[in-house]
Amino acid sequence: MRGASGLRWLAAALLVAVGAANDHNFHRDFDAVWGKGNARFRDDGRLAELALDEQTGARLQSKDRYLFGRFDLEIKLVRGESAGTITSFYICSGGARHDEVDFEFLGNVSGEPYLLHTNIFSDGKGEREQQFVLWFDPTAGFHTYSILWNPHNIILYIDGTPIRVFRNNEAYGVPFPTRQPVHVFASIWNAEEWATQGGRVKTDWSRAPFVATYRRYNVSNACVWDAGGASRCSGGGGGRGGGGGWMSQMMDWWSWMTLNWVRMNYMAYDYCADRKRFPHRFPTECIIPIGTT
Repeated sequence: MRGASGLRWLAAALLVAVGAANDHNFHRDFDAVWGKGNARFRDDGRLAELALDEQTGARLQSKDRYLFGRFDLEIKLVRGESAGTITSFYICSGGARHDEVDFEFLGNVSGEPYLLHTNIFSDGKGEREQQFVLWFDPTAGFHTYSILWNPHNIILYIDGTPIRVFRNNEAYGVPFPTRQPVHVFASIWNAEEWATQGGRVKTDWSRAPFVATYRRYNVSNACVWDAGGASRCSGGGGGRGGGGGWMSQMMDWWSWMTLNWVRMNYMAYDYCADRKRFPHRFPTECIIPIGTT
């Protein structure tokens, strides 16, 4: 089916084109919805610093909502001892039966690699965790983290390298996000009960504030949800078939080869291989062969 229901919904949805990539800035395009005092905008809004202290963290929420898109964000993570903290970038629809796609960076003990925790919720169902050990120092400079979401699949990228794909398998009874518009979020918060070594290492507040930095937010290839707007998307996303742009993008042979290399070398956890959680049968999306949808 390849997400036919999502394409039908897209044709009926009321959408408007997103502006040029260079036109975005955090101060104008986001609201600080939690910990406003710990969210600082620099360089005329082109850079955002989110801080965590013993009183609060911080969260930014995009003013626009989107139904499908590619969301790119450069992040430089907390330097030094960051145990107990989580720095995140995600899209979420909200509500009890929400759709959500997560990048969550679990704070580390100095000298140990950062662990990236990813999860995907569709129609309120999550528990699709995959974790990766980053192959670079994410505190030394900025790296680009991307979420591509179209009616066919969700693909997560780091610096253009695919690390995870979640295909539209609605034909097999697996819910896939096609109907609920999402906000884009960036946040930092305390999760010492589980974030570092399963919660064994707690947050050292003497090192606060913990600061993560964000820049170059890009949604030039996306569809803004606007009940009064036109049925049109930017960046080759418009129309029933997506015009051959990002709306129809899927994994090619080279992308699958690259993703498998990342999995073999840097994957730390995959729910699709956890027989303790699933002793009898893995979730449906884990056992559908590639190329059957």
